[in-house]
Amino acid sequence: MSVIISPSLLSADFLNLGQEVGMVNQSEADWFHLDVMDGVFVPNISYGMPIISQIKKAARKPLDVHLMIVQPERYIQAFCQAGADILTVHLEASIHLHRTLQEIKSMGMKAGVALNPHTAVNQLEDIIQDIDVVLVMSVNPGFGGQSFIRHSLEKVRKLRQLIETTHSNTIIEVDGGVNLATGKQLVEAGADALVAGSFVFNSPDPAKTIKELKAL
Repeated sequence: MSVIISPSLLSADFLNLGQEVGMVNQSEADWFHLDVMDGVFVPNISYGMPIISQIKKAARKPLDVHLMIVQPERYIQAFCQAGADILTVHLEASIHLHRTLQEIKSMGMKAGVALNPHTAVNQLEDIIQDIDVVLVMSVNPGFGGQSFIRHSLEKVRKLRQLIETTHSNTIIEVDGGVNLATGKQLVEAGADALVAGSFVFNSPDPAKTIKELKAL
């Protein structure tokens, strides 16, 4: 199976957001990656439900929504109504993670768990079989365009081993510093899905860049 590509609209041109969504629709990308930041859990603020609702109207591919917010359980229904197909919460922000994942699934969405760079994979041992997607942050969350943290490759390997040992169906997604070189290494380490923001949208031909990532 080829790698899943999820371009991050955080790096898109928001003055021409409709055109950017159209480009992703027509490209070989699989998902739209949408980063929601609250200025509390991460030191930045992005967009919320109104923008996602508008993107949903035009998107022809699943919305992969990453909540970088405190108390994500308060907003599960709101993001479902906005159009999220995959809803990912941070392990570090979720006190009752199992309950949160069950609620996400009960509304028909795929449930994801994100790990900050400092968070060990073994913290997922007791819940991996309840997770549809694990999002490994290969930069510190909050801003695009950061350099890839190389230890992330080892985290992906450990996560792949955990998934295989427990016979889970979990997808490994990686976000941060993804380009053709790091993307290839991540796929070789066991990643199933790659998030790319600035590398895609700052390139001369974003659709071609997506195609090149897809071919890894």
